[in-house]
Amino acid sequence: MEEKPQKSAHMALTPDKLKVFFLHHLNLVYCAKSHLVERLPEVVEQAGFDELRFAVQETMDDIEKQIERMEEIFALLGTVYSMDECSDMINYVEQAFKPIHQHGADEELRDMAILYYLQNMESLEMSSFQILLLVAAKLKNKQVLQLLKENFDEARDDRALLLTIVAKYLST
Repeated sequence: MEEKPQKSAHMALTPDKLKVFFLHHLNLVYCAKSHLVERLPEVVEQAGFDELRFAVQETMDDIEKQIERMEEIFALLGTVYSMDECSDMINYVEQAFKPIHQHGADEELRDMAILYYLQNMESLEMSSFQILLLVAAKLKNKQVLQLLKENFDEARDDRALLLTIVAKYLST
C-alpha cells in the first residue's frame, strides 16, 4: 500500500487564487443581501412587536449600506457582481421565510420566527465577512479591508440588537 505524502497545513494560495475565492464568495453574500433587502419590507409589515419592526427596518437600512460598500469593493477590484450563480443562495434566503408565513395568524410565533431567521442570517453574514476579512488582509487592499470591516461591524450590531429583542420578547 502506497502512502500519500503529507501535505502541509499551510496553503500556498497565490494572490490570483485568493482574489478568485474572494470575489466568488463576496458575490454570494451580495446575492443573499440583495434578495433579503427585497424581502424585508414584507417582514416589517408582518412584525407585530414594535421593537421588532424597528429592528427589521434598521437591518434593512444597514443591508442597503452594505450592498453599496460591496459594489464599491467590486469596483475597487475591477469587476462587477453577477446574479448568475445566485439561485442556491436565494433559495436559502427564501427557506427562512417559510416558517414566518406558516405562523401568519399567530403574531407571537410569527415574531419569534422572524427573530430566529434574521438572527441566523446575521450569523451567516458575520461568518462570511470574517473569512472575507482574512482573505482581504492577504490581498493587501486597505480600502477593501475597511469596507468589509464596516459591513462586519454592522452585521454584528444588528445581530446584537436582534438578540436583545429576543430576550425582551421572552421576558414579557
